[in-house]
Amino acid sequence: MSENNKKYSNEELSKMSNDELARLGTELDGVTVAYRKERFPIANDPAEKRASRKVTILLALSILFGIAFIGVYLFWPWEYKHLAEDGVWLYTIYTPLLGITAGLSITLLGAAVVAYTKSFVPEEISVQTRHDGPSEEVDRRTLVALLNDSWKTSTLGRRPVIAGLAGTGAVLAGLTIALPLGGIVKNPWKAKAMGIQGDGTLWTTGWTLVEQGEKVYLGRDTGAIAEEHDGHYSTKGVSRLIRMRPEDLDAASMETVFPLTEDMVNDGDKFDKDRDVYEEHMHSIHGPRNSVMLIRLRPEDADKAILREGQEDFHYGDYFAYSKICTHIGCPTSLYEQQTNRILCPCHQSQFDALQHGKPIFGPAARALPELSISVDEEGYMYADRNFIEPVGPAFWERRS
Repeated sequence: MSENNKKYSNEELSKMSNDELARLGTELDGVTVAYRKERFPIANDPAEKRASRKVTILLALSILFGIAFIGVYLFWPWEYKHLAEDGVWLYTIYTPLLGITAGLSITLLGAAVVAYTKSFVPEEISVQTRHDGPSEEVDRRTLVALLNDSWKTSTLGRRPVIAGLAGTGAVLAGLTIALPLGGIVKNPWKAKAMGIQGDGTLWTTGWTLVEQGEKVYLGRDTGAIAEEHDGHYSTKGVSRLIRMRPEDLDAASMETVFPLTEDMVNDGDKFDKDRDVYEEHMHSIHGPRNSVMLIRLRPEDADKAILREGQEDFHYGDYFAYSKICTHIGCPTSLYEQQTNRILCPCHQSQFDALQHGKPIFGPAARALPELSISVDEEGYMYADRNFIEPVGPAFWERRS
């Protein structure tokens, strides 16, 4: 609120120059300018030119690293490479390059702003009396004038190169923050080619390949890694996933299994030491909805199991296979308590009863774990004889089950 009691008409305000409005604004706002000094009072001061070059260089470097970030993000080879593959060094520095280029772009822009402020904006000490309440028209008009005065005294208006570089640097710095967000924006309804991780939609997994006539085994993760041969590492002949037989699992125990298609098998009588299927196995393991808990109940517990209507033949003897993705918000239900036959999710303590078709009995989960129908082939290997018949994962509002 203004200290000056005089009322100014719009006509009077319109006749005032910007300098006059700026002085009036300080008076009306109760501002006292105690000290003010121009940075370069003498025209064509060599120090001013040096300061201008410094700010220009900082902004140019900020723009350069911003462009470098975009180039690395869009064109640098980012797909996984193991130790034996060509290009592994380029792959390993992808993330560090993103951090370095983004960090330098933003840091240099900030340094340029600080340098400009200290080099060109006049030194000033002002004291203002604060008031409550809305501003009058005269206060609003004079505020605009003060802002215009700040723009003029900052000298940025007559430095188009610095202004242009600052604007470009700000845009690129913003892109270094916003651009990576584009990589996590995904249309959950857009399908792509069906593969070991499904087709990218929420309702498909690697087990969906069963519907296309493929045989999908229950693959156990061996934890195998690349092996050294003749001084270099290779994944030839290394099987991360192998087929399971019923005898591989003890009673009252659980094993996490993943979809393993017939063309991905490299174990048993189909083992080939020169074949490399490691990458396909890792894609299966990393499938966001692929993991399944294979549980072997004690015979006496299996006799008491309550089977879900319409899924009475999904189990194989004492073996039951449930999706490992919690129906609450998608955490892995990694714990199996063999004494109570409860499946536990460590994130929010949801509990599911393995003797009651994976029914939730405690915690926030409200939907049973989907059950995978399993069987054993003529060679004694366990496989999925049909796909999940209900969606896997959290109980999204779109679901009807």
